[in-house]
Amino acid sequence: MDSQLQDLTAVGVQQDTVIKSVIVGLYGVSGCGKTYHLNELRQDLGEADFAFYDGAAMIEAVLPGHLDDFKQLGEEDKAIWRQLAIENIGRECASEGKVGVVAGHYMFWDEDSEVGTTVFTRGDQEIYTHILYLDTPPDVVMKRRQNDTERNRPSVSVAHLRKWQQEEKNQLRQVCRSHGILFTVLTASSTLLETVYTLLSDFRHHTEQQNLYLAEKRLDEIIAASEGKVETVLVMDGDRTLGPMDTGALFWETCSISRMSGGDHPSSLNALFSSPLGYSYIAFRQAALLNEEIANDQDFNALCEEVTSAVTIYPEFLSLLRKIDGQEHVGAVVITCGLRLIWEKVLSAANLSGKVKVIGGGRLVDGFVVTPKVKEALVRRLKEVHGAYVFAFGDSPLDLPMLSEADQAIVVVGEENMRSKTMDKHLLNAINEGLQARQILLPNTASPRLDTAKLPPVELSSIKLIDSIICHRGRRHRPQVFHASDKAAVKLLTAPTRDAAISGPALREYHRQGGWYAAIELVAEILGLEEYKVPHVQGHKTSVHRLLHEKETMIVALMRGGEPMALGVNDAFPTASFLHVKNPADLKREQIHEQRNIILVDWVVNTGKSVMELVERIRHLNADIRIVVVAGVIQSQAVRQGEFAEALAYDPNLGLVALRLSKNKFAGKGGTDTGNRLYNTTHLD
Repeated sequence: MDSQLQDLTAVGVQQDTVIKSVIVGLYGVSGCGKTYHLNELRQDLGEADFAFYDGAAMIEAVLPGHLDDFKQLGEEDKAIWRQLAIENIGRECASEGKVGVVAGHYMFWDEDSEVGTTVFTRGDQEIYTHILYLDTPPDVVMKRRQNDTERNRPSVSVAHLRKWQQEEKNQLRQVCRSHGILFTVLTASSTLLETVYTLLSDFRHHTEQQNLYLAEKRLDEIIAASEGKVETVLVMDGDRTLGPMDTGALFWETCSISRMSGGDHPSSLNALFSSPLGYSYIAFRQAALLNEEIANDQDFNALCEEVTSAVTIYPEFLSLLRKIDGQEHVGAVVITCGLRLIWEKVLSAANLSGKVKVIGGGRLVDGFVVTPKVKEALVRRLKEVHGAYVFAFGDSPLDLPMLSEADQAIVVVGEENMRSKTMDKHLLNAINEGLQARQILLPNTASPRLDTAKLPPVELSSIKLIDSIICHRGRRHRPQVFHASDKAAVKLLTAPTRDAAISGPALREYHRQGGWYAAIELVAEILGLEEYKVPHVQGHKTSVHRLLHEKETMIVALMRGGEPMALGVNDAFPTASFLHVKNPADLKREQIHEQRNIILVDWVVNTGKSVMELVERIRHLNADIRIVVVAGVIQSQAVRQGEFAEALAYDPNLGLVALRLSKNKFAGKGGTDTGNRLYNTTHLD
């Protein structure tokens, strides 16, 4: 048998990688009823979509001998056969497209031994996706073991069985979190099988993609209720954003106090999210299963009511939300990673549930969980599918993807002892990558995050902020933003402009070439072309093309850095007029009143602030003129957040072209300033 074992082990190593399928372990101490419930499930659910396995039978199926031979092996050899058995189950279920349900063991533990023998293998860690633990009362287990004459199990005490169960639950929670396996404990009850049916159905269908689909569906339902009237949406996190408290922590504190005497308490969310799962989809799904354990053991609604009574919304947020209550074109939604029910109760208590809707999970019945990626995707959907302008409010690293995607990002900063301890580091990284955000101090005596230059302060009661929220914007259109970052020609054209050794006339020439290329490749796409006649060399007239309304086009060079590139644009459109501008006031009404197009040119656009000041000046002088901003490099966040991004989204006569988009947020100074490099004046700064 040893030689056969070696042969099969070698085959197992060489076999193709097991395709991950949904494999659910049915675990519990020996005698808890795993095999009995497995047979009930097989009978009730059938085997069209499910495959049911008894772990011992599967070992015997791959074993060349009998199960008695297996029992005589050493622990290392037993582990090999157990691993081959579970890998075989994984392959079988993957090839047949079925959900596997396996009755298995985590450890065996004789009462006269100080510790149990763990039989959970590396293969189990890799193959299982879910584990259901049957927490049958120890006295019931003891009686079943005593009455089971076929298996002749050794006699054990109730106290030992209780200790065995607790050790298995503790170890399985840790092992499952380390290997991305969803784990939950099921207590014995008259509805146990019904609970298992529900879980298996959920496990069979629920994926990260399905999760996002359901969250987006909920968002679509909320927006549809506005009958197309919503133009602006406030998206808010709940915990430590709308109020100073963390409802998740409050919930678990309440559970600890309310937990029935002698009961087993699942490990808290802090332990879960500090595990290798982090803040992943799997982690939030595991949190939902923890909440199910609580819900099945206690009155979940009553627990949420108790938590709600301890939650207050910041007065500043209450005032803002009441100001928008009568504004049909402004919507508000709380997107929370926490418990949906708690936040619905909090908003209802504040008489805001009619205006402010909640997107959240926390229970399997909710259908989905909210992760940082889901928050980000929902904000993106609000903008791209529903055409809304989004103000996002958040307080922690979990909110940064959402804040980065929003049109206006506002970080809520609470008292130091209440706020996220890790936010500063992650927030600074996000700002360095292009996030444009402001901060609100609640209360206003709280110390600011970072510094007010990087994260400017704003007050929720600010008239300017409130006006910017409740103003009418109309519907968002797809911004006219064109760039050629991936074009081979652009990579070659811009390479010398990034070389620190090149400056002066040589650098100006490369900028001029970049302007010419941007004009013929990109600007012409936005403004269009027109035909005109020229004499052909063969003596007749022929049709050629030029920029549409080229003679009524003005090229505006933003001084100093934009001039060389603007000259290149002028090379492409030679009949256009040319103007140097340093300040918005340099633009006069008489200069542009007869123009059809204005092309604003600057080599580098970081935040878009300078360009936006010129756009606003032009719009003051002429509300309908076509404006195209031309840049060599634009910071990518500038077209996603802030006033310039808003103008691109809502002004159909404004467009942008750039040779390349950059994630690098860098303001040049001295030797790194573009204007200084162009004109060899680095020594003057």
